[in-house]
Amino acid sequence: MDARFTDEQDEIRRTLRDLLDKRCGPQELRAAVDTPAGHDRALWTALAGHLGLPGLALPETCGGAGGTVTELALACEETGRALAPTPLLATAVLAAPLLLALGTGAQRAGLLPPIASGGLTAALAVPGPALATALALTGHDRRGQWAGGGRAGGVQARRSEGGWQVYGQVDQVLDGHSAELLLVAAHTGGFARSRVLLFLVRGDAPGLTRARQTALDATRPQGRIQLRDTPADLLGDEAADALAALARLGDTAAACLAAEAVGAAGRVLERTVEYVGQREQFGRPVGSFQAVKHRLADAYVQVQAARSAAYYAAWAAAAPAPGAETAGALALAQALEALRRAAAEGVQLHGGIGFTWEHEAHLYFKRAAGDELLFGPVHRLRARAADAAHVFEEAGT
Repeated sequence: MDARFTDEQDEIRRTLRDLLDKRCGPQELRAAVDTPAGHDRALWTALAGHLGLPGLALPETCGGAGGTVTELALACEETGRALAPTPLLATAVLAAPLLLALGTGAQRAGLLPPIASGGLTAALAVPGPALATALALTGHDRRGQWAGGGRAGGVQARRSEGGWQVYGQVDQVLDGHSAELLLVAAHTGGFARSRVLLFLVRGDAPGLTRARQTALDATRPQGRIQLRDTPADLLGDEAADALAALARLGDTAAACLAAEAVGAAGRVLERTVEYVGQREQFGRPVGSFQAVKHRLADAYVQVQAARSAAYYAAWAAAAPAPGAETAGALALAQALEALRRAAAEGVQLHGGIGFTWEHEAHLYFKRAAGDELLFGPVHRLRARAADAAHVFEEAGT
């Protein structure tokens, strides 16, 4: 294993950081989250058009750059560092890999090039607060009960003249209020023979109602979608194993989320170190006190360890190796802990201003708490990884 980054990978990070430093400062960030979409469309156009961000991990035949999960994770680390509210996670990390894995030739040809160019945004809609379960990060439901179990509730799909119709409601859909294409997980076949399939729903489809929800983390906008006999297209064919595809997606998503959390943790720690070096108490900088040094040193070690785990998870997802199946979930758990620690230290060591809405420290703390609610909690990520690795099984059983 060569752990060094290539020149191209270093250039992606450097160029993206320069752009985000110029276009996604504190004022621009606050203005973006207050828009109806929850992100700056001009910034997304620049990220897509100038840097090709949404197509980094897509093959060149689909209009992408032909990169791997590693390049996408490095991009997520930089967007996480700036807390940039963009459709990158929903579109490139969650939706595009499913289209690539399950889509028919016509679906891939019609949808992936506009996604790679930034002209089409997409979102994955999983019924209930079960995104982490659907991605097999905190559990593995082989029957897809999280999607409604074929009973009332969740999302149901049935055949209609000329296609399919979906009915139900999904909350907490990342960018679900603004995405132009929705990938909806729905049960079909009734209760006795139900199974989960993925369906494509256009943002302007009849019977679709969407609204942005108030989220703990405003930089991670979420929407509620309601489907009332909405026309939909089946993603791939009925023989496709949607549950297996979602579980495989979990490794990629976890690696990117871990890198994103590490980027945020590193940035809030940098700002905290800078501040305690300037703020004076008792005639000397706060950062010169030994107790403060110890706390920041502990947080630094935790962030660096999480960064190493995130990089390994990205490498493992790009080039799967035996025994690396749990790398994503473990890296995500470690990164979320590091972000929570760094954000908490940032709020406290900034003193009085750290607790105000005007300061940015609370945004990092909310990102840590919001991500753990969506993709955790940490102890369940680790428990799932332990189960998958058969850590607690007795020999011979």
